[in-house]
Amino acid sequence: MSQSRRLLLAIGVVAVFRAPAFAETPAIVAPEGERFTLTPAEGGYMRLNKETGAVSYCSVKDGVAVCRLGAEERAGLEAEIDRLRKENAALKARAEAAPIPPAARPNDAPNNAPSEEQFERALSFTERFLRRIMRIFREEASPGGSL
Repeated sequence: MSQSRRLLLAIGVVAVFRAPAFAETPAIVAPEGERFTLTPAEGGYMRLNKETGAVSYCSVKDGVAVCRLGAEERAGLEAEIDRLRKENAALKARAEAAPIPPAARPNDAPNNAPSEEQFERALSFTERFLRRIMRIFREEASPGGSL
C-alpha cells in the first residue's frame, strides 16, 4: 500500500474516532468477497476500497449518494491520465511518421482503375502471348491433320 493511501486511511480512521457520536457506531463491513467497507463519519461515511486501499468520503445529497476521492488519490489519477495522454500522442506521431508500405498506398488513378499506359501494356502482353501460343499450335499440328 502506498504512503498516500496509508495516510488517507489514517486520516479517515482518526476522523471516525474523533467524533464521539460516531465512535460508538460500528463500521458497516461488507460480507466476505465484497469490495467496500463503510465507516460513519461526520455528515456521511468513509468508504474503504478493500482491493485498492483507496479511501473516499461519501455523503447523500438530494437522495443521491456522492463519493469523492481524497486529494492525493485524485492527484495520482490525474498524473496517470496525463501520462497516458502523452503516450497516446507519442504513439500517434510515431504512426504518422512511419512510411506507408507500397501495398497500403492507394492507386494514383481514380477508382483504382489502371492508367491508359498500363492498359495498353497489358494488352500488348496478351497479344504477344496469344500469337506465340497459336504459332506453337501450328508448328505441332501434323500436316493435313486437325487439332
